[in-house]
Amino acid sequence: MTVSLNQAVPDFQAPATGGDFRLADHRGKTLVLYFYPKDNTPGCTTEAMNFRDQHDAFEAAGVAVFGISRDSLKSHENFKAKLELPFELISDGDEAICNIFDVIKMKKMYGKEVRGIERSTFILDAKGVLRHEMRGIKVPNHVDEVLEIVKGM
Repeated sequence: MTVSLNQAVPDFQAPATGGDFRLADHRGKTLVLYFYPKDNTPGCTTEAMNFRDQHDAFEAAGVAVFGISRDSLKSHENFKAKLELPFELISDGDEAICNIFDVIKMKKMYGKEVRGIERSTFILDAKGVLRHEMRGIKVPNHVDEVLEIVKGM
């Protein structure tokens, strides 16, 4: 099932840094779920650092941020430690969460077609309803845009 704007996101559970993540455990808080292609790649590193650098502002707005990719938990733990990320990373190796949000796309990489995650960000309200989606994101200024949206909710 793919979720659409203004629909409740179905509960899901997945391994994450800091222990298993379960969506239902985060009701009552606005959530930012950002999907990114791969740990330790240039764009994904910059995006993670931008979320890290604005983490206090997200917390002040009552918002929890989670990064999601298909990388293994071990890869996530190393990436999180290396960048000193103050938020958790969710491992979606079986693409179950990616499918809920429909972020797996065919992309061109070095002239070849590959299946991968389209850089996307989703904002869920405190009831777990999808309120904003941003797809095909360019990293510069993205985190600032997300922060403005959640502050206005």
